[in-house]
Amino acid sequence: MRVAIVTESFFPTVNGVSNAAGRVTIELERLGHQVLIICPGKGPSTFSSTRVYRVPSAPLPGYSQIPVGIGNAGAWAALSSFNPDVIHLGGPIALGAWGLTAANQLGVPAVAIFQTDMAAFARHYRVGVAERIIWRWLRELHEMAELTLAPSSSTAMKLRRQGFRKVRIWGRGVDLDTFSPMRRSTPFRTSIAPNGDAIVGYVGRLAPEKNVSLLKTLKSVDGIQLLIVGEGPEQQKLQRLLPQAHFLGYQSGQSLAQTYASLDCFIHTGNHETFCQTIQEAQASGVPVIAPAVGGPLDLITHSQTGLLYRPNDRRTLRRHVQWLLDNPGERERMGRAGAKQVQHRSWLALTQELISHYEDACRMGAGRRHIPDRIAPWETH
Repeated sequence: MRVAIVTESFFPTVNGVSNAAGRVTIELERLGHQVLIICPGKGPSTFSSTRVYRVPSAPLPGYSQIPVGIGNAGAWAALSSFNPDVIHLGGPIALGAWGLTAANQLGVPAVAIFQTDMAAFARHYRVGVAERIIWRWLRELHEMAELTLAPSSSTAMKLRRQGFRKVRIWGRGVDLDTFSPMRRSTPFRTSIAPNGDAIVGYVGRLAPEKNVSLLKTLKSVDGIQLLIVGEGPEQQKLQRLLPQAHFLGYQSGQSLAQTYASLDCFIHTGNHETFCQTIQEAQASGVPVIAPAVGGPLDLITHSQTGLLYRPNDRRTLRRHVQWLLDNPGERERMGRAGAKQVQHRSWLALTQELISHYEDACRMGAGRRHIPDRIAPWETH
């Protein structure tokens, strides 16, 4: 197939949308498919063996770290000359709206990947009117696609309640070659906790919606060393709030894999995760996970089997869970093994093959679309 990926974010910007688009691209190439990526912002013009067409961008109001793409005539020319069989929309919001319009103009079926819960962010920042507007905008966008793919059952249910139709569940893969219990490093552990304390870690963006400040409740737990991996606008605030924690900054690849596997416990604190890839990465590393019982984590963690769940923002239960794992190393190891076993079938290859079946269904569903190759696209007018 010829797959055009129009994504709201791509490398060098690092987030879940970029990571998913990149991994899908690599696996599609390995399976013999051809890919074109259209994305916002500056960066390389190729990724792996795939052409990357970059459109102008502007900062997202209120969240300047995320560039918003602006479709143009050059992107239209790149897309139409590529002649895609299907258009994959990664987290459609702004550039995704352009991509969906282009799909309609070209008569090409589209698959929209719901990934970032922008409405929940609006609620988190107490912008109630914006939340309603965002839901209406997203619903109208996704209605233009043949399929909407939600990353978890919780997200799928939320979308259906909001009036989204044609919703299916498509999760995310995990890099099983990189993340493994075999990456555990005694020298690394000694450098972080020279007195032999248990290492409790968080990996992710250091932003308000990730709720990392919840970790301050662990100050009263003896015998632990807190480790935080990531960057973001709240980094300095968190460093002041958690002066005893080790902040390692951004990590990826082998260094991140070593960090995960060297933990005794992984904690996720955010309440707005549509999936939560870091939980899968920790599980693949053989580490027990503690996470809030909301959103994506509900699909990834079976309480007391592959990890522990707590009510969102429940500091007391979070602290109690951490203490229990420290006091029960046998249970800690059992949950770590169970989590690793659970994700063994969730390689990116397996998830991409599943995605291709959704592409094929979208092509069948969109077979009646009328191809309009010579029509002038609205963004080309002055």
